[in-house]
Amino acid sequence: MKQAKNITLSLMSLLLAGSLSAAEMPDFLRANTPETTVETPVGPLKQQYVRIALLLDTSNSMDGLINQAKAQLWDIVNEFTYARCGNGTRPQLVISLYEYGNDNLSSEEGYIRQVIGFTEDLDELSEKLFSLTTNGGEEYCGEVIQTSLDQLSWGKNADDLKLIFIAGNEPFNQGKLDYKDAALQAKEKDVIINTIFCGNVRQGINTQWKDGAVMTGGEYMAIDHNRQVVHIKTPYDKVIIELNGKLNKTYIGYGSRGRAKKAMQATQDANAMAMDEAVAVKRTLSKNSSYYKNSSWDLVDAVEEEEVEIADLKDSDLPEELKGKSEKQIKEYIAKKKADRSKIQKEINSTNAKRAAYIAKQQDQEKGELENALITAIKKQATSKNFTWDKK
Repeated sequence: MKQAKNITLSLMSLLLAGSLSAAEMPDFLRANTPETTVETPVGPLKQQYVRIALLLDTSNSMDGLINQAKAQLWDIVNEFTYARCGNGTRPQLVISLYEYGNDNLSSEEGYIRQVIGFTEDLDELSEKLFSLTTNGGEEYCGEVIQTSLDQLSWGKNADDLKLIFIAGNEPFNQGKLDYKDAALQAKEKDVIINTIFCGNVRQGINTQWKDGAVMTGGEYMAIDHNRQVVHIKTPYDKVIIELNGKLNKTYIGYGSRGRAKKAMQATQDANAMAMDEAVAVKRTLSKNSSYYKNSSWDLVDAVEEEEVEIADLKDSDLPEELKGKSEKQIKEYIAKKKADRSKIQKEINSTNAKRAAYIAKQQDQEKGELENALITAIKKQATSKNFTWDKK
């Protein structure tokens, strides 16, 4: 009897340890074992990505397209602040930029250049956009699509949204590489190709731009790339821009990149302001969102993301105002800047709510050809990955 009891206890131990399944239990033990519900531990939710590759024609006639991209980058980023994945989380947004069709580029590379790979660094992306210049050249759509498919890391998560937007105005079938072959490879990677023809809608259809999109279930769009973006000015713009200046003062540059990245932040603010005051406002709103991440150079973000230990920082890593300070003093300084940032962000949000209400009352709505084309396609295709958008 004692031996049978010991066997039973041993079998129960194996079951609890996971070495023995319920189906493998002897009948006498299963019959005397109460049914239990074992809850599967819930791990962290898997991060969903939105990966967008922008392929822009930078030939002579495309100055208007580049200007629209510079002005409307922030509209696209801000649109994602309302996005939700199927699991309720915010999607991670990364954007890549290619230029093609420019004589200044290498003919051996098909007049194609990766300006920047997938990045979440919005300041660097803005800097790269503003560095683009136009010049005449050969425009090979199939080849630039294929290049972006080969060079970029698109990931293997079936829940990610993977999009290519290619914009230009020459026939889509130019070059040695057939765009149809590139489209087939895009489908294999679950990448949707959207085409934006800069010109008449019928002309784009006749030159295969629509065909280039429908092969992967993408959208074909035609825009007037030379049309000036109409921005709606509001009484709240200057307030938000002033708050942006205060926001910048809460960033604490550290390490080898700190000073240069703070300078880049200011330069991109100036670039946005040079486009239009409204563009500067929209950039401020992007900087006020969760998509503006700077933990690689800002101590406030780095501590928040637990990417640095204050004790590990050398004096040479610190900005002038923190050199020679104790660990306690540094932590107090960071905490103060974090509190200041939180207060300023709340002010920006409340002021923008008034700005949005003012814009909603205007009869003339803001018109941005490239922005509207991108956002319309993104929101439509995002539904296939169970993305939703909050009401603004």
